[in-house]
Order: sequence, then C-alpha cells, then structure tokens
Amino acid sequence: MSEADTRVRSRCGPGRIRFLAVAALLGGCSGGGGTQVSLEAGDVEFDRPPPSGEPNLSVGAGSRAILTWIEPDEGVPALRLAIRGEDGWSGPRTVWASEEMFVNWADFPSSVEMRDGTLAVHWLEKVADAPYAYHVMLALSSDDGMTWTAPFRAHDDASPTEHGFVSMVPWGDGAGLTWLDARAMAGDVGGEHLGGGEHLAGGGGGERGAMSVRFRTLAPDGHLGPEVLLDDRTCECCQTALARVGEGLVAAYRDRSESEVRDIAVVRGAGERWTEPAALSTDGWVIPGCPVNGPQLSGDDRTLAAVWYTGVDGAPQVYAAFSHDGGATFGPRIRVDEGLPLGRVDVERLDDGSVVAVWLEASNDTPRVLARRVEPDGSLGTPLLISETAGERSSGFPRMVRAGDEFLFAWTIPGEGGGVRVRSVRLSD
Repeated sequence: MSEADTRVRSRCGPGRIRFLAVAALLGGCSGGGGTQVSLEAGDVEFDRPPPSGEPNLSVGAGSRAILTWIEPDEGVPALRLAIRGEDGWSGPRTVWASEEMFVNWADFPSSVEMRDGTLAVHWLEKVADAPYAYHVMLALSSDDGMTWTAPFRAHDDASPTEHGFVSMVPWGDGAGLTWLDARAMAGDVGGEHLGGGEHLAGGGGGERGAMSVRFRTLAPDGHLGPEVLLDDRTCECCQTALARVGEGLVAAYRDRSESEVRDIAVVRGAGERWTEPAALSTDGWVIPGCPVNGPQLSGDDRTLAAVWYTGVDGAPQVYAAFSHDGGATFGPRIRVDEGLPLGRVDVERLDDGSVVAVWLEASNDTPRVLARRVEPDGSLGTPLLISETAGERSSGFPRMVRAGDEFLFAWTIPGEGGGVRVRSVRLSD
C-alpha cells in the first residue's frame, strides 16, 4: 500500500457483510466519534421484468427521485421514466422508442430536473451502419414526463462517430452536461473496439485521433450554450462525472496520456471558463485499452468526494478521496473495496461530511452490489449487501441517489427472472 493511501478497517470486523434485511448501524463502526447514523432498509420497492436494464437515478425538487431505464416495447428499445413522489412511484412513462436507439450496458441514459420543473433526458441514437457511430439526443418535458419535445442533438458535431457517457446536473436555471466526443477520430481506422463498448488503443495503420471530453449548458427552452473543450485526449469509454460545488462545477473522467497512463483527472469551472486538467490521484495505471470504469463525484457548498476504480499491476481496487477546497486538491486516497472489486462505482454525501460508496464486488462466489460508509479520516463502515447479482456486463452499473433522509439504489439482475430493481434505505439518527 502506498504511503499516500489510507485504509482503516471497520471496528465491526474486517470482511463482515451485513444484509440489508435489518437496520445496519454505520455510525457505530466509524472512527469519527460523531452522531451515529443508521441505514434502515426497506424491501425492493420498484421492479421491472427482464430484459429491462440500464437504470439511472437523479433527484429533483422536493427530494423526489427520477428513474430512467430501457426496456423493449414489442421488440423496439424504449426509454422509460418513473417519478417517486410522496405517494410512491408513478407508472412508467415512455420518453422515446426507436429501433435506432443504441443500448449499451455501460453507457446509459440520464435525467435532470431544472429549477422551473422542466425535465431533461438524454439517450444515444445510432446515425450510421458503423458499430459505434451514435449521437447524444435530448428531449424536454414540462409536465413530469407525460409529453416530450421532439428529440434534438446535444452536440454540434454531426460526424458518424461515438458520442456518449453523459453526465448532467442542475446548473443555474437549466442544466450543465459533459460527454465524451470522438469527432477527432472521424475516419480513423487506427483503433478498434473490443466487445461491448471497450476500446483497444493502437491497431492497424494510420494516425489515431483522440477522444475528448466537452461541456455545455442546456436551458429549459432547449437552447444549448457554447461547447467547451475540457480535455482533448481522454480514455474512450469510461463514464464521466459532474458535480456542483459551491458556485462552480467539477468534472471528473479517466484521462489518457501518451504513454497510456489512464488515471482519473478533474477540471473545475463554470460556463466557458475551466481550469487545466489535474490528476485526482496519481495511481499510475498503465493499460492499453479502456477499462469501461469511470469515476463518480458528490459535492456541496465547499466539499467534494470522489470514488473510482483502478487496476495497477493487475490488482483491482476501489478508492475514495475527499476535497475541502472545491476540488482543487484531494486528501489521501482511501481503499473502499473488500479485495475483489469489479468497480462500477457511485457515491453520495452525508450531512456529517462522510459518504456512502457503492460498487460491484466479485467476492469468491456470487458477485454482490455492496455499499459502505467512508469517513474523511479513512474510517470504514461495515459493508452492506444491497443485492446479489452477476459479473457479466448485463448486470450493468449500480446507481444511487440521496432523496431527503433516504438513499435509493438501482441495479439490474440479469437473466430470466431479473430486470431493474430499486431499493430504499432510510437514514435515521
């Protein structure tokens, strides 16, 4: 373990996993000595039949949760949306259905609610016969998803190349969004995809263009602000992350150096002015292809938490780190996993400055969706079992949001009898 690492094992005992069928006391397992916080689990409260998948969560006004996912409608991929209000979940509402929708286990739709209640949803649409030629599409709704505007493209570039891995957050009166953009790779034959969305760097012949990460704003009337280039050379298919911190925004993504170091980078800004990319953590992971495992962020007025996956020297690890200056610097990385992580991370902050991180752990038998509390001093709560799942790509990425005094977890159970699931976990002192 690096001297920069921090890993304080839970006082409740290393490696012990507590099922969410009962209340799990996280605060008592921490080293912070602060208020004890319990997570009291409920049953699965929302489920869709197979082969539904690709769930994602966001939080809107009044801490209501918004769930998006994809499921077939008479064989045609359909993007669905449901809203969780005081009376529970709404019925599924269809945002868009199309045979040209690009459905990918790692690059899934998202939603955001703007200040005036306008909902924006993104998805991916194929634009050519090439396997990875697709664009980011947007649609807006002013009536909680009952009706939607005509779809429109999120980016200016119309080349038949890859555009995706979107992050959206409320910003000003509208929203801000980041995405990966392959316009510089148009016509490039120097690289090839591995199966299922992974990319292999290099390949046969020619100068290879580079993937970039870009930002722009979206207004409630659909107006798009100027595109801003945040980094002109990034990893090709890892999720981006975007978080509000005070008056600004912080974006995180997997960078890519000329020597194929693919560590996590951050940029800070607002609107059209952003800092130069800086390393979140110098892991030194050299890998000649994209691992399809991006970072996640959670912030408030001043503090920011990040969680990410790395695989230096073939050893998979999940780390968290905290920033107390709006993302300008981060403290020591804290190892979160139990020893065999697959990554696929998410993170949400608690009011006391700690976070809850969620990830996929391979374990020694059945892969599991695990969550645990992480404190800035490196103390770890007992791992909490959200659900058993599977290691294949169809199990997707677990997502999590905090809605008032609850956390909501969404994940996919692959195969027959599976589908999208959502479980609520209530916070209590």
